[in-house]
Amino acid sequence: MASRMDSGLCLLLLLVVLCKCVEATEHLKYKNPSQPITARVEDLLRRMTLEEKIGQMAQIERTLATPDVMKNYYIGSVLSGGGSVPEPKASPATWMNMVNEIQKGAMSTRLQIPMIYGIDAVHGHNNVYGATIFPHNVGLGATRDPDLARRIGAATALEVRATGIPYTFAPCVAVCRDPRWGRCYESYSEDPQIVKAMTEIIVGLQGQPPANSIKGMPFLAGQSNVAACAKHFVGDGGTTNGIDENNNVSSFKRLVNTHMTPYVDAIEKGVSTIMISYSSCNGVKMHTNRFLISHVLKKQLGFKGFVISDWEGIDRITSPPDANYSLSILESVGAGIDMVMLPYNFTYFMGNLTSQVKGGFISMNRINDVVRRILRVKFTMGIFEQPLADPSLANQLGSKEHRELAREAVRKSLVLLKNGKSMNNNLLPLDKNASKILVVGTHANNLGYQCGGWTIEWQGLSGNSTIGTTFLEAIKLAVSSSTKVVYKKNLDTNYVKG
Repeated sequence: MASRMDSGLCLLLLLVVLCKCVEATEHLKYKNPSQPITARVEDLLRRMTLEEKIGQMAQIERTLATPDVMKNYYIGSVLSGGGSVPEPKASPATWMNMVNEIQKGAMSTRLQIPMIYGIDAVHGHNNVYGATIFPHNVGLGATRDPDLARRIGAATALEVRATGIPYTFAPCVAVCRDPRWGRCYESYSEDPQIVKAMTEIIVGLQGQPPANSIKGMPFLAGQSNVAACAKHFVGDGGTTNGIDENNNVSSFKRLVNTHMTPYVDAIEKGVSTIMISYSSCNGVKMHTNRFLISHVLKKQLGFKGFVISDWEGIDRITSPPDANYSLSILESVGAGIDMVMLPYNFTYFMGNLTSQVKGGFISMNRINDVVRRILRVKFTMGIFEQPLADPSLANQLGSKEHRELAREAVRKSLVLLKNGKSMNNNLLPLDKNASKILVVGTHANNLGYQCGGWTIEWQGLSGNSTIGTTFLEAIKLAVSSSTKVVYKKNLDTNYVKG
């Protein structure tokens, strides 16, 4: 009798445990991929403490992202600044291992919210040694070929994923209106309609949203794609005298028709994030411009992804930087910035922001809106289900197919202003069997200069900084064995006359 009672009691306890397990699983909607994204976001949001929410707002440099930092501060995002790599000439495996270790730190937190790792892959996966380097935007704009931009976006996405990274700070959709601006090479064109057309690269990076998708919702097709970031909102290419990070003096109509046009298209394509410009608009720093960020971008244009600052963007609100960091936090978060690319001073930022929320200076409604947007992007990216890198994509870095695509892009982006003295006396193409060909200039035999800025490091490097072919090498390979190729780094008129 006692044995039967013991058996019955054990069975009852087992049923209770199973019921509790089922109940717990049902209540953790955010871990259930079959649930709608909105339901998952709201379920996770209500479980989060203020500290966990503020942690999601912080993006820190990879050199600070130790497992303890990720766990103890609930860091939401990590990035590689220009030139920040795990080691010189790091392999895809080395990159993946680094990203995975950081991710494991994030996943060790109470709620296991994965971080997103971002990098500037602006003309290919340009920070990574051996990646395919594509022409800069100024060259791609000259092609007038949106489909080419889409294919480059898709190739870039694969190469970024080859290193375990799911997020790129690209494309730059600035409309450069003054060639004196030092970053004109990052702009597709001075014509907003050309820049708008070239936002097709977003479809390559993220995938094609379905026809019935909600306007403004972030989109990511799968694990072969990466989240994109349209930048820098708004007017960075139209500052006075082309001075970088300066003031854009525009009527609202001109601002919309010239500089905002590409963002409308980017939002329709489901761009996941938008980065704010260092510049000002009519004297108001963009990082504090509540009207343009919260009212126009989020409300009128319906952008539902998250807004991210530029590198130390909130520090530069004041002059000199950091003159009143508390005020900078208050104004930038209040203006509508959701994630802050700190990238170093994260403990002070988080502590100060926490105090401002607890003191009633920044509302919990605003913090919840921030985190809701960040989580929406994360669930859309699928990183809750697949937080770690896929090693099967490692062979995509610098692949033969991508290099052929880069060659196509180079051919289509070349601009010839004049070919000889007349149409009947063309200089090009050169005769491969010519007796002598003179190649002149510092860039002709310098791969780093040839690739330009944002290659391996932020401002690029001189010399053989990555894998590629210089102009001089290419000419030597193309001509006949009997042709003498002469190279002069610097040339004077006496040599030509001689």
